[in-house]
Amino acid sequence: MPSTVLVVDDSTAIRKFVMFALRAQGLHVVTAQDGLDALETLARQSVDLLITDLNMPKLDGFGLVRKLREEPQHHRLPIIILSSLGSESDRTAGLNAGADAYLVKPFDQNRLQYEVAKFVN
Repeated sequence: MPSTVLVVDDSTAIRKFVMFALRAQGLHVVTAQDGLDALETLARQSVDLLITDLNMPKLDGFGLVRKLREEPQHHRLPIIILSSLGSESDRTAGLNAGADAYLVKPFDQNRLQYEVAKFVN
């Protein structure tokens, strides 16, 4: 059974691009439009990795990461932030919130696949 990755982004184009890249790695991909949608998905389905944007309606990526780190069942879930916010302070804030890695958009498909491979097979 392939690993499952939840991709959270309010951009349909980004979700499709990331899904394509991860499926090329043999991974199963599910998607969510924002942090609240992601929490609902996680309540129904177990995932092995979460990739999230930061700027989203309803619940942003920072809030999502912090919420997941507070929950025992998701405390160790690997999380990669994929955001257009590229400053060092944004990166630091994302990692301090509990993310395991931080990638900046626009991103290279190979770099994304490399980072994902660190966490799932």
